[in-house]
Amino acid sequence: MYLVIQLEDAINQAFVFLTEKEYHLPIPFDEKRTSYSPKAFNGELHLLTARLATTEETAAYKNLAKNEYDHHGNTSLFPHASANVETRGEAVFAARNAINGNTVTYSHGGWPFESWGINQRDDAEFKVHFGRLVEIDKIVLYLRADFPHDNYWTNVTFTFSDDSKQTVELLKTGQAQSILLEPKKVEWITLGQMIKSDDSSPFPALTQFEVYGCEALDR
Repeated sequence: MYLVIQLEDAINQAFVFLTEKEYHLPIPFDEKRTSYSPKAFNGELHLLTARLATTEETAAYKNLAKNEYDHHGNTSLFPHASANVETRGEAVFAARNAINGNTVTYSHGGWPFESWGINQRDDAEFKVHFGRLVEIDKIVLYLRADFPHDNYWTNVTFTFSDDSKQTVELLKTGQAQSILLEPKKVEWITLGQMIKSDDSSPFPALTQFEVYGCEALDR
């Protein structure tokens, strides 16, 4: 089921795909709130909306990886991000941060500088699950760029659910880096085999992972 939801009025709307009858969003408290705007989940009056997506919204070319309402326990609302490591288990370094639509790259820490942190793991992997088949032709990465605190990856490899792989070179920048793909239908993408530069910092990180394409409807 394709939906457009806004479950907190201080967070943007999201186009999502629901695979079950229910989805639960835990209200974050204390440290868990640090990756959200301080205006979110605050105050005495809140507006929540959900509706079926229109045919035009469903068919549109868009960032298929964005979901502002993803969280660790999410198993029904896609896209969903996961990783084999998150720095110290802290909310500001969780995998979900890399698909929330926030592309502020020049610092690190609490909102709006949340990111996916790898805790200095050389074998770190990040995965986006779409929950259905989609047709994609472009990936856009935003590396965290709080230099000289941060390092960056010179090379990364994408592995796709169709068993294909693509290795690309990256630049030392916080600006968008676009990777064009041969159009392919996939259910998930993994980012891995990330080679850190020779810079002295041990802290490369990912601010945003975008995937562009369309629903694979009758394609």
